[in-house]
This record gives sequence, structure tokens and C-alpha cells, in this order.
Amino acid sequence: MKHEVKKAEGNVSTMMQFVLMGFSDLSNLQGFLFGVFSIIYIIVIIGNSLIIILTSFDPALQKPMYFFLANFSLLEISYVTVTLPRMLVNLWTQDRSISLLECATQMCFFLILGATECFLLAVMAYDRYVAICNPLHYPLVMNQKMCVQLAVGSWIIGIPVQIGQTTQVFSLHFCNCNQINHFFCDIPPIIKLACGDTSIHEMSAYAGTLLIVAVPFMLILASYCKIICTILKLPAASGQAKAFSTCSSHVLVVVLFFGSTTITYLRPKSYHSAGIDKLLSLFYTIVTPLFNPMIYSLRNKDVIASLRKFFLKK
Repeated sequence: MKHEVKKAEGNVSTMMQFVLMGFSDLSNLQGFLFGVFSIIYIIVIIGNSLIIILTSFDPALQKPMYFFLANFSLLEISYVTVTLPRMLVNLWTQDRSISLLECATQMCFFLILGATECFLLAVMAYDRYVAICNPLHYPLVMNQKMCVQLAVGSWIIGIPVQIGQTTQVFSLHFCNCNQINHFFCDIPPIIKLACGDTSIHEMSAYAGTLLIVAVPFMLILASYCKIICTILKLPAASGQAKAFSTCSSHVLVVVLFFGSTTITYLRPKSYHSAGIDKLLSLFYTIVTPLFNPMIYSLRNKDVIASLRKFFLKK
């Protein structure tokens, strides 16, 4: 396999092509991994597509909460599609090469969708805050126009920052090694290939990630502090249980996504290792989107009822 490298001065090179090492160290399990990830991809597509269909056509689910859930399911499909099909092709063909432009494009879309997920989870927390803390004003505050604006804002707010991050990373000069020890193009493994002092770029990437992760997380935290205070003031235990149940699915998804993302990107450099990074990346790029439809459907009576009606009609 030939990997083009355009020579520059000394031992510095401008890479024209990278190699995604992925799970090449598990040479005896390539076929098995292809089968497992193919099944996961199909389940993610079917599960999240089903939620989009149900929330779009069932009148009982024509509510702001389910509008945002449909957006979240579309996001999960997009998020997985950025990384998983490429990994499946690499496993099937054993050709792990990826051009610089393809790598930059994959990273850019991955980062943008990651930022979208952070802000969309914050919007969903705000929706629950208004529903529980200001129920009388809920229809007025979360009207159709507001819902669309919040959803569109979540999709586009991270675009300038993440395009800037991607441009900065790929403006680096890379050494002779072009092997990315990961299964997709991400910031930490690509910066490791760069020559010279990369501390400024690392700090910039750290600050960008902190901004994208911390701001939505603080908004979520503030929303749930208000929600918990309101719920604890409810006189009946049944009312408290019902209010908590409407938030439990969202809280679980927030913990899974923000927990794995924070550990991956914000832990000290000395604690980074290729194996752990791959495992954590698998968790928030593939495992979380896999379980999200199950979390929202199995813990939500309205979605379960809609599923029953859907399959009974079929």
C-alpha cells in the first residue's frame, strides 16, 4: 500500500494521506468486529429512525419534548454515520488509508455534531425546566417558533468554533509517521503526529472543547437544580415520582455522553493512552447512540404506547 507524502524541509513532511490503524492489532478478529459493528450500525439506524417516525406522525407525541427527541435521534444517526461506515470499510477491505481532505472533513463533521449534541441536551433540559417549574406558561414559552429556533441554534452554534479547530489542527506540520492510532480522525491522535512544540495547539483544542462542553453542561446543571427544588416542594409523593420520571431518561443520557466526553478530552495528557482513548471513543460515538432509543422508549409511557399502536397497525 502506497501512502503519499510530500517532502518538506528536514524531517518534516506535509502528509497527503494518513492511515487509520483502528483495530489492526486485533488481526484475528477483523471479520468478527465487522459483523458486530455492522449489526450495531443497523440497530442505531432502525432504532433512531423509528423514534423520528413515531414523533412525526403520532398526534400524542406532537409535543416540544418529542420534537427535540426527534432532532436528537437524527443527530445520533448523523453522528454514527460520520465514523462507523468508514471503520466498516477499513475492516472489510483492510485498506486503512484516508486522504488528508477526507480526514479533515470527517473530523470537522464529527466535532460539529458533537457540539450539537452538547447544546441539544441543554435545550432538552431547558424544556423540562419550563414544563416542571412553569407549567402554566409552558405552551406560551415553548411554542413552535421557539422550538424550531432552539433546535436550529443547537445544530449551527458549534460550526464556526469547530471549523476553526479543524483548520488549526491541519495547519500543523507532520513528521514522517502518518499512522493515526485511532479508528477515526480525532484531535488528540492527529496532534500526536505533529512535529515540534504543539503545546499551543493542545491548549487551544482544550479551551475549545472546554467551551463547547462546559457551557451546555452548566446550563443543564442549572436547569436540574431548579427542577429538583421545584419537585421537592410538590406535596404528593406520586407527583414527585411522575416529575422525576419525565427527566430520568434525559439525565441518564447526559451522564453517559458528558461523562465519557469529559474523560476523553479534558483529562491530563499524562493519562492518555491509545487503548483507553479508543475504548472511550467507542462508548460515546457508538454505544451511547445504540442505547439512546432504548433509554427513551423503555422509560417513556407515551413512546411505548405509540410503539404498540404502530406495530398493531402493521
